[in-house]
Amino acid sequence: MSNIWHKPYSLEEVNTIFAKHMTGYLDIQATEIGEDSLVATMPVNDKTKQPFGILHGGASVVLAESVGSVASNMIIDTNKYMGVGLDINANHIKSAFDGLVTAICIPLHIGATTHVWDIKIKNSQDQLICISRLTVAIIPKR
Repeated sequence: MSNIWHKPYSLEEVNTIFAKHMTGYLDIQATEIGEDSLVATMPVNDKTKQPFGILHGGASVVLAESVGSVASNMIIDTNKYMGVGLDINANHIKSAFDGLVTAICIPLHIGATTHVWDIKIKNSQDQLICISRLTVAIIPKR
């Protein structure tokens, strides 16, 4: 697959986006921009754990939706359009207790009005802990 991005993006630009709002609070960081993938990490800590000491499933979903939504917005002309989450699902396969989790986001479908992303989240031992599918609607910018 050839490069899918609308313009060349640097990790610094993507991390400026991630530094704000919920992604900033959860310390989500982009670590790699491939020709057709975006990779980001999130620490497993008191901000992201549920009361029983394991990674909160909702935090995994925030990571998945964030990396997929940012990826969609990297593909489109953001002067004219914006990508917004339309549907997300997640299957939590294994628990994470500490370290970093890594989300690898690749496209399943890049259309004019929708994008569908496959996001696999792995723990520090490279074990799959969550698999998510995100559909992003591409809408005219308001």
